[in-house]
Amino acid sequence: MSVLVYIESPKGQIKKTGYEVAYYGAQLAKSLGTQCVGVLVGSTNDPGSVGQYGISKVIHVNPDSQPDFDAQAFTKMIAQVAENQGSNTVILSQTANGKSLSGRLAIKMNAGNVSGANALPETSSGFTVTKSVFSGKAIVQYTITTDKKVISVMGNSVQPVASGTVAPVEKIEMTVPSTSLKVIERKTSEGIVPLPEAELVVSAGRGMKGPENWGIIEDLASVLGATTACSRPVADSHWRPHHEHVGQTGVAIRPNLYIAAGISGAIQHLAGVNNSKVIVVINKDPEAPFFKAADYGVVGDLFEVVPRLTSAIRKFKES
Repeated sequence: MSVLVYIESPKGQIKKTGYEVAYYGAQLAKSLGTQCVGVLVGSTNDPGSVGQYGISKVIHVNPDSQPDFDAQAFTKMIAQVAENQGSNTVILSQTANGKSLSGRLAIKMNAGNVSGANALPETSSGFTVTKSVFSGKAIVQYTITTDKKVISVMGNSVQPVASGTVAPVEKIEMTVPSTSLKVIERKTSEGIVPLPEAELVVSAGRGMKGPENWGIIEDLASVLGATTACSRPVADSHWRPHHEHVGQTGVAIRPNLYIAAGISGAIQHLAGVNNSKVIVVINKDPEAPFFKAADYGVVGDLFEVVPRLTSAIRKFKES
């Protein structure tokens, strides 16, 4: 039985999370002694490129269409492809769309489900999947005993390694099932790496004192090639757009580097960022809780520290 990987391609482009989940599925298939099949829905540039990360073949559903994402319709299509390909295991990215699909697919397929896996399953004796719980304070192991399985994978859980070749692509047409969902309006962020995919993030909180001061954060993000983020009070005060809010009630992220300036580090904020590989905290309060979670801390006025850090990085890159 093959492993099926659903690969998202927003606006026709396969993002980093798509290649991560392709590699994850391919490594899982290898441990199970089977092949890994990718499935994409709608117009996609270079769908066979996922073969470089271990996908054996790609099922490209309705390649000439640009369908609006509808979790109910996509669930039915992915489940049908899984049945046609004889796939007992379906792998998804733990994105907003992946979260919408994971539970629905599990019910549709009568499968065991783990959402937010953070490592490859252990398959030497059974099928065990790990994930973070209690706001990242613990790791839990789930043993899936059902024949069919659905797993969504957190971003940055694996580092995709390109070692294969372009995969053959099989184009198929499927009728998009009608559902009760109707898309009235769609708003998307342009020109930036979305927070769930970002490897470098520069974030700030109420210590910025007002939206008029955000230029120094944007300058640091620009010189690093990072995505900007903020704490909940900042978003609630409309200093920054809500899609930049990271934390328990915002976006959960796992970047390689997270720089937090002027954020105290409340537990709700930490819950969304404490899986970052490296955390740097800049705060003038030496008792700020965030320092306990930081890999590196700078006690100082962010209005002095951040511009000097930006200048130093710029000079380093120019040298």
